[in-house]
Amino acid sequence: MSKQVKNGGDLLVKCLINEGISKMFGIIGGELTRIYDAIERWGREQGIDTVMVRHEQAGGHMADAWARATGEIGVCLGTAGPGVAHLIPAVAAAKADSIPMLAIGAQIARMFDDTGILQGDLNQMDLMRPITKLQISVEEPYEIPFAVQRCIKTALSGKPGPVFLELRETSMVRNAEEADFKKILAPEKYRPIFRPGGNSETIMAAVELLKKAKKPIIISGGGTIASDASNELKKLSRTYKIPALTTVKGIGAISTDERTYAGSYPFSSTFRKAAAEADVILSLGCRWDYTTFYGSAPIWNQKQKIIQVDIDPKEIGKNRPVELAIIGDIKAVINQLLFNMEKDLPKNLISTWSQWNDYLQQASEIDKNLLEKIRTSDKTPMKPERMIVEVLDHIPPDTLLVVDGGDIAIATYGLISNYYRNPRSTFCSIGMGHLGVGSSYSIGAKIAKPDKPVVCINGDGSFLFNVQELETAVRLCLPIVICIGNNSAWGMLKTYQKNSMKKRYCDVDLPNIDYSQIAKSFGCYGEKIEKPEDIKLALKRAFDSGLPSVLDIPIAFEAPPAGKFLGTYKANKGLFGANY
Repeated sequence: MSKQVKNGGDLLVKCLINEGISKMFGIIGGELTRIYDAIERWGREQGIDTVMVRHEQAGGHMADAWARATGEIGVCLGTAGPGVAHLIPAVAAAKADSIPMLAIGAQIARMFDDTGILQGDLNQMDLMRPITKLQISVEEPYEIPFAVQRCIKTALSGKPGPVFLELRETSMVRNAEEADFKKILAPEKYRPIFRPGGNSETIMAAVELLKKAKKPIIISGGGTIASDASNELKKLSRTYKIPALTTVKGIGAISTDERTYAGSYPFSSTFRKAAAEADVILSLGCRWDYTTFYGSAPIWNQKQKIIQVDIDPKEIGKNRPVELAIIGDIKAVINQLLFNMEKDLPKNLISTWSQWNDYLQQASEIDKNLLEKIRTSDKTPMKPERMIVEVLDHIPPDTLLVVDGGDIAIATYGLISNYYRNPRSTFCSIGMGHLGVGSSYSIGAKIAKPDKPVVCINGDGSFLFNVQELETAVRLCLPIVICIGNNSAWGMLKTYQKNSMKKRYCDVDLPNIDYSQIAKSFGCYGEKIEKPEDIKLALKRAFDSGLPSVLDIPIAFEAPPAGKFLGTYKANKGLFGANY
């Protein structure tokens, strides 16, 4: 560290480096300057750097994507008042998807409270309270180490989520003493490192219930991804021939490389058949929310018994009663199940379950035939599904895929079960359905995994939410590719008005904009593609350009096939709630 007098900014940066944090996404502000100065003087040499964005919301989304891609905590910054307020949408989206994030917000010195000072008089703690697991405000440098430790422990413990650390200006500008730096502890000294397993008696009860199953399935959610339990899940499913589904947040935990994979969204034929006919469900870190149709009929058989495994007790029995509840980390619990099943599971059951899996896999032919039908469509403007299939057909299998939008997102989820996906390779704001994450998630993912190609499927409405971040991508030389399905509409709401309001369209039509020209003005590669057969070569040109790229792809306005399926859904809680 520099021989310059150490202040609270130095102390904070030292705490973050101690936690292994290497990137901080945000915009510099007056009260944050000591942090930036510490990084400029000595921080980069020790492995931490800032990423300047063009809007704090986008910086929050980038930190979110960083966390999703790496499994580490993401860090974003907002200066006092408007900077913190701009973080709110990103923090809320992270909360909805249980993403570990440290949001750092500056605040004026307490002596200026209620004086009408610039950017003051905003109660940031109350503002963040509903959307974070913990809020801490510090006024003096000596408080910083303990505050950082509490924040990071809370963000990473149990069900992950965002936390808020407010730094009063006095905590940054005042000197930090050597005794303050000695309060910085190694992570294993103050937070749990080992994964909590499930109750042994309940584990055995789960094995006994599985032994009685004729048609068991696994459904795996974001908890499996957060626990890095993909290999354990595959071993369980492969060894015992148990068909495995995932939720959208669980995409990649198991995929098409496994014979037992049965889909990642209820519009997959194998998924629907498994949900309707299974007798025992092993639910691993899976939320029974709108993405799984709440576990309700007619999608799900109401006689089936559920073994629900989750790190968060509040998720147990939500929307769907369970037979057995196991509280624990998914990786730890799967290993417990594997150990006990190996000792106590009759081998003839594997043969029965294998036949059940083979029966389900036959349904995948329906989806394969649908894909071929989509591929042969040459209509222009092309159907949304035609665009999505062309993109998914012609990107490398290790691509980090970002999905942003309404109907275009639903159509993508409906087709993604047909394509190989790795864990931590699919990025979407599914919990809140947050629009505008596309460019920001793409940048955050690319910074986290620079050796991986990054492709975003975007709607035209959601693209403009954070279009300014194209400048960030150009400045940082990040060759992301954004494919815009352009139907000149707020597609999901126009679909709703089409189906439920007799085509009385109000405020859902957008002007016909060539987004590729906007991209070029930022210094990106841009191209407009009218014909579906041209997408393959356009993707190659985009990748070959080495630049951030935007492909503007006009598509027809159509309610996705999912809409017809949703129309038959008569349960009390539909996709849009009881009144839909």
